[in-house]
Amino acid sequence: MATQFFSCSPILAKPATKTIHGKSILLPTPRISTSIHRNNPVASASFSLRGSISPAATSVAVDGPTTSTNPSKSLPFRVGHGFDLHRLEPGYPLIIGGITIPHDRGCEAHSDGDVLLHCVVDAILGALGLPDIGQLFPDSDPMWKGAASSVFIKEAVRLMHEAGYEIGNLDATLILQRPKLSPHKEAIKTKLSELLGADPSVVNLKAKTHEKVDSLGENRSIAAHTVVLLMRK
Repeated sequence: MATQFFSCSPILAKPATKTIHGKSILLPTPRISTSIHRNNPVASASFSLRGSISPAATSVAVDGPTTSTNPSKSLPFRVGHGFDLHRLEPGYPLIIGGITIPHDRGCEAHSDGDVLLHCVVDAILGALGLPDIGQLFPDSDPMWKGAASSVFIKEAVRLMHEAGYEIGNLDATLILQRPKLSPHKEAIKTKLSELLGADPSVVNLKAKTHEKVDSLGENRSIAAHTVVLLMRK
């Protein structure tokens, strides 16, 4: 007699939350799909969670011990892309990769506005399949007002190691019309490598102008792209 199965429509699981300093933030709702054997519904039911994060294993707290936050699937390597853009305004320091660059304006932001570190954080989180920097460190939280972006990247690196990965290589591109970054590129690269705990040989940094086009080319904003390869340890 042929075995028959009934498939059930996905149902919503109980929403999961993550906690940062006692504040609960709703995570994407996972779906549970079931497959039930006609002759033995109990023994043959199978469940699979679908979502970007395993809700039972996700909790982020920056200043203390946290529970495991792991990608939903173990892979030999993972690739992530990050992008960030900030408006440039007078009266702010220009901080790139943890290095203060002399300029007549800087990034207007809730934190220190380090466009490169924000971009790298999003690339790492993206590779791990985790929420982006805006969800982990929301600009609506006064706790992050003026915060050094090194705090964010250290947390991203902690999550990366906890998931069992390390930096394979990282390639970043900064886009700004002024100032010229050539005199500062080595200092930025050294600092970024230090924050990542990675050998400088696997960290690459490029800088491009925007040919005087739009806000980037008119020195009204700065942007960055980052691609990162994570390798399983």
